[in-house]
Parts: sequence; structure tokens; C-alpha cells
Amino acid sequence: MSRIGNAFNNKKAFIAFLTAGDPDFETSLKNFRAVIEAGADLIEVGIPFSDPIAEGPVIQEADIRALESGMTTDKVFELVKTLRADYDLPIVFMTYANPVYHYGADKFFEKAAEAGADGIIIPDCPYEERAEFDDTAAKYGIDFISMIAPTSEDRIKTIAEKAKGFIYVVSSLGVTGVRSEIKTDLDSIVKLIKEATDTPAAIGFGISTPEQASAMSKKADGVIVGSAMVKIVAQYGKEAPEKLSEYVKSMKKAI
Repeated sequence: MSRIGNAFNNKKAFIAFLTAGDPDFETSLKNFRAVIEAGADLIEVGIPFSDPIAEGPVIQEADIRALESGMTTDKVFELVKTLRADYDLPIVFMTYANPVYHYGADKFFEKAAEAGADGIIIPDCPYEERAEFDDTAAKYGIDFISMIAPTSEDRIKTIAEKAKGFIYVVSSLGVTGVRSEIKTDLDSIVKLIKEATDTPAAIGFGISTPEQASAMSKKADGVIVGSAMVKIVAQYGKEAPEKLSEYVKSMKKAI
């Protein structure tokens, strides 16, 4: 089992997403430290990209801020390496197929492993086309995280059976972003997953309040929060670390 499994040991996992380099390298590093020290069980590190098709406006704007501040994939590796020197929690990259192709898949995963990453999520890589990334990632000990959406239907068990690390259950159709209500029949989706695998399942997309986090944690093994945290960074800039810490503590308490 990779380090990712530790996030779910005898507890519900709180998984926190932030865009690396938003609003700048040093503040971003402080933001990740604040989130980790407030109790996040796993962090997703977003690699800023100019065309993040799974993201809503909040994370799109974070990517633009990070890119304008000079963030690069190499600097993301540097940020993760810095965090890894001080923390042992699981770290997973969230990126897209294009940046990995552009960097060179073998070189990308070698650098990711050297930095101390445990997994990767690539939302625009269909399950049927995952082999190229999955095989290369596995060579360097990186788990290729599977995503299951409400539209996965008869493919849910197939995807779950081959899942590594954890399964990212997409709560709603559409892109990332805060939602006032989540109406998907997640109980049925998680039930099918559990029938196929022991790999933990965490729910993301749209979760922003302690009440939502509490409700989702009763359905799955973990809760993923991104846009709500990125909004805090956008609102408070260099003062975000303290606000992020308060927010993570409230969400951890809820689950």
C-alpha cells in the first residue's frame, strides 16, 4: 500500500486542494503548510495550466494568478519537495494530460517521485486511455487515481476494480465549484464501488460547508474540498494561511 492509504486509516479523510503558486510561490508554500498543520489528511497540489477544462471560474482564476506569478511545473516539484522534507502525509498532483505530455511522461513521473509525490489525478484522461500514464506512473511508484462520475454508470465497477490509492467520486455533473446542494445519488455509486474494491472512495466537486462535509463523510471514506479553499486564497491573498487554517479545522471537526 502506498502512503495514500494512511490518509484513511481508521478515520474519514479530509483531502484539501490548492493551486500551487497561487498567488505566488512563497504564499502558496505557507498556505499548504497551514492546511497540513490544521489537520488535512492528504493534499492535492494543482499544477497551474492555461486550459483546465474540469475547473470552474474559481480554480481557473487561481491558475492564471499562479502562471502570472511565474509558476512552472519545475517550481511545483520544488514546492512539493520542500513540503515533503517536513511532512509525511500523502501528496497527490492534480493536472491535465497536456502538461504531462509536454514535459515528457517519463521525466514528469521521475521528477514527481523525486519530489515525494504519491499519486496523480488527470481529469481529462479517459479510463480507456489511462494505460500510457498509469504504466509510467507505476514505474516510479506513483498511484494513478481513478475518477468516477455520475455518468460512469455501467463502468463504475470496472473502474473501481483497477483503482489505486483512492477513488475520486465526482459528486455532480459539470465543473468544479461551490454548490448549494448536491443531488446526485451518491449512495448508489459508492455502494457499487464498495462491491468491487476495498480502495477508499472520497467525494469531491462542490463541497464547501461543514454541513455538506459531514453529510458526504457519512457516504464515503473521505471528503475533497478545493474551490472553497481557493476562494479563501483569492479573498485574503498573503493573509490566507490563517484563514485556511481556521477553515480546515472546521471541516475536519465536521467529518
